[in-house]
Amino acid sequence: MSTDTGVTSTGYEPIDFVLFGTLGDLARRKLLPSLYQLEKANLLNEGTKIIGVARNEMSLADYISEVKSNITKFLDEPLCKDTWKRFEVRLDCVQIDMKKAKDYSKLCEHVDVLRTMVCYFATPPSLYGDICQGMKAANVIDDSVRVVLEKPIGHDLASSKVINEQVAEYFTEKQIYRIDHYLGKETVLNLIALRFANSIFATNWDHNCIDHVQISVAESVGIEGRWGYFDDAGQMRDMVQNHLLQILTLVAMEPPTTLDADSIRDEKLKVLKALRPINSANVAEKTVRGQYVSGFVRGEEVPGYLEEPDANQKSTTETFVAIKAEIDNWRWAGVPFYLRTGKRLPNKTSEVVIYFKRQPHNLFSGSFNTLPQNKLVIRLQPDEGVEITVMNKVPGLTSTGSMDLQKSKLNLSFSEEFESKRIADAYEKLLLEVMIGNQALFVRRDEIEQAWHWVDSIRSAWDASNEPPASYQAGTWGPVSSIALLAREERSWYESRTKRK
Repeated sequence: MSTDTGVTSTGYEPIDFVLFGTLGDLARRKLLPSLYQLEKANLLNEGTKIIGVARNEMSLADYISEVKSNITKFLDEPLCKDTWKRFEVRLDCVQIDMKKAKDYSKLCEHVDVLRTMVCYFATPPSLYGDICQGMKAANVIDDSVRVVLEKPIGHDLASSKVINEQVAEYFTEKQIYRIDHYLGKETVLNLIALRFANSIFATNWDHNCIDHVQISVAESVGIEGRWGYFDDAGQMRDMVQNHLLQILTLVAMEPPTTLDADSIRDEKLKVLKALRPINSANVAEKTVRGQYVSGFVRGEEVPGYLEEPDANQKSTTETFVAIKAEIDNWRWAGVPFYLRTGKRLPNKTSEVVIYFKRQPHNLFSGSFNTLPQNKLVIRLQPDEGVEITVMNKVPGLTSTGSMDLQKSKLNLSFSEEFESKRIADAYEKLLLEVMIGNQALFVRRDEIEQAWHWVDSIRSAWDASNEPPASYQAGTWGPVSSIALLAREERSWYESRTKRK
């Protein structure tokens, strides 16, 4: 599949985008709407085709109607008629039973062997091997093919290696794009710019200036009908192993030599390798796991985890995790990274909070017995932006000549600062990067496996302890023991949505 058709004004060649699992939830909610938005922004090469692969047979007209219905349903804006007119002519579909290798010969009728092919596996990972074998049998694999793998890639290190080996038998690492949609969020991308394009941060980003770091990904929803999947995964596998550890690596990594994919991913891997192990000897003091019981979220009564439909009453799966992580290298010696994620928390919010060390001497004891710490808050959702808390003089005159201070915020809200521009969904950015052929925002195999190595040690220690997860009421910020995780070192969680600063 050579690229002799040439590059157009989009900056990359036309491709055949093959979407396996095109009728699945991910494709309907995220992938097809994101492709539509790329069309609207004129970022799809005019020659690009989108070929949906599904197990059920349907006519092209029915497929186009289904895609239109789903895009309309999941867009947060009215469907643009002109955009849709351009988009629908790209659509094609093919019926393939993904477990039958002979079915894949049908794909040859829908792709052009002279073009690059991008294959998105929006299917359970158990099908990745079958899809690769089928594509090989159909003789549609060559060096130009790119494959996108959705998480979770395994449920532990051993199973992750099996899945990666199945794909590696047919594709090189340069062809594989392992997706973590958090890496496509504007604020996560801005971490690199914030750290390395601004000397005010670049020269103060280490143990000399930073006291500790908090990374929180909170969800107000429960299981949403996915009890079987979630109970097998749990919050540690579902969120910590990928999203939170990826954010941690971007916060903590050394400056890469360049912005190319391997320079960035090499530095992220070093952070994962430097994570201090958590095992049976220290798991009780370094981690908290919880499981929600019934309560109220935003004034609405909600059931407990064991009261959800299809629940196993004996389940000890965690719906909340808090971890004190430590990085054993020079830059971060003595700086804890507190990770927290859970379901049925008060709000849906994701943020990184950098706490800087206090001033060594307080000249302003008349205002504050102890000067508050400066904080850098990086909001990933729902209101993407960056906020810095600083101390500022209270304006006005006083008869005592005193200088009163107050906390003030320097706030960069993306929605306000760039109000004329729509903030793209993470999947839009990542799909575009695949088409361009840039792997910088995708996860390399050794990163995945190193993350599993660290997580597996924690899970093994939990299993060995036989301690059930602590209960927490839905609508609260997790078990009381998660507060103690910080309180024993005279710290507290940053609760932006509850005004606890």
